[in-house]
Amino acid sequence: MTINWYPGHMHKARKEIKKALPEVDVVIEMLDARLPFSSANPVLGKLAVHKPTLKLLSKSDLADPAITQQWIEFFEQQSHIRALPIVTTDAKTLRPIASTCQQLASQVRESRSVKALVMGIPNVGKSTLINSLAGKKIAKTGNEPAVTRRQQKIQVGERLQIIDTPGVLWPRIENAESAYRLGASGAIRDTAMDYEEVGFWAAADLLIRYPQALIARYKLKEVPENAEQLLKAIAQKRGGLRSGGVIDYHRACEVLLHDLRGGQLGLVSLETPLDIPLDDESEKDQVNE
Repeated sequence: MTINWYPGHMHKARKEIKKALPEVDVVIEMLDARLPFSSANPVLGKLAVHKPTLKLLSKSDLADPAITQQWIEFFEQQSHIRALPIVTTDAKTLRPIASTCQQLASQVRESRSVKALVMGIPNVGKSTLINSLAGKKIAKTGNEPAVTRRQQKIQVGERLQIIDTPGVLWPRIENAESAYRLGASGAIRDTAMDYEEVGFWAAADLLIRYPQALIARYKLKEVPENAEQLLKAIAQKRGGLRSGGVIDYHRACEVLLHDLRGGQLGLVSLETPLDIPLDDESEKDQVNE
């Protein structure tokens, strides 16, 4: 799948991150808990390979908790990495962030703040996290990707300074499954992808991972045989029939993707650690880093 999505400000952000890293004690990488591998940026992973890293699994209230736990265990098997499931608007889940950063940066003397660089792909919740940690609206938020456009520094409590960065995507995705997952989750603007292609992929994937959730959501009598049959059923129930009984697949894909992104299908994860491609050691190493 071809996706057009590397505007100039993202290239600039990558350069800013590279420039800021030498002064940073800890990297906070925000990932989508539903797709922690696909939402990890391999370019940024390379830049921050030697820094202690806290991986925040954002949107954990939308993800399958059992699979989220698998990801936490996977990440914490690696040296200098900690992982926390969070909801950016839930203060309770954010409370351990400061102390975890201080543990990771144990070499920093107590007389100064730990400097933590927050980074990740667009639409993963960085700006909402910043506002929640600061206790006031500092960063601009939005439901569309790439709202944050410039770097900013925010003091959180007495011993943590957060450096926010614009959301950055890599210029090209080698792994087709990751591209589909990013499209299905909403990390990519709808105008930058083939909506029906992503919708058909999501339908096929969800039929394998969460068939009962689909039955419950769309009041189906049985599990459809394939993605096309599922989307036909959704179209028939959700205003996706044109005159003459023609199926509006775009409308059906729209309903399915909106339900997936909004949590109407229940707690759903789109990948597990076992989905990391075994035949692509470079990508796997970048996630491990």
